[in-house]
Amino acid sequence: MSFGLVVLAVAPGATDVAVRAMAEQCRSRRHPEGELDERIVGFYENLRAHYPDFPPYDDDSPWMDMPLDVGIDHVSMQLSFSERSTPALELIDQLARRYDLTIYDPQGDEVTRPTDVRTPVDPAIMALIEELRAPDR
Repeated sequence: MSFGLVVLAVAPGATDVAVRAMAEQCRSRRHPEGELDERIVGFYENLRAHYPDFPPYDDDSPWMDMPLDVGIDHVSMQLSFSERSTPALELIDQLARRYDLTIYDPQGDEVTRPTDVRTPVDPAIMALIEELRAPDR
């Protein structure tokens, strides 16, 4: 199982509707032409330094589809729905905040901006997630 995330270089005042439209355009493979956004370059270079998306691949790679889909204004990722993705998700969030990028989660239709306050996940919810991830006994 996998899930997708899209990290976008949107204007600071972009609405959720604009973020969703941009993410949809990126997923449709209709990428705009132009100069690379330096924020995307920094994000991608730092991310792949920790989790390469080109050979050689580590056995614990979080990526389910490689190489990552990178455009001038976005990075789209398919991650494993397993515990091996947890550190990658933390890094994605950290780098998105560092480079002033917005994260779009198409599964939950959620937009997370770099200035949004992150609320720690309840430990009981984390335990339930880990239980659901565990193979059947």
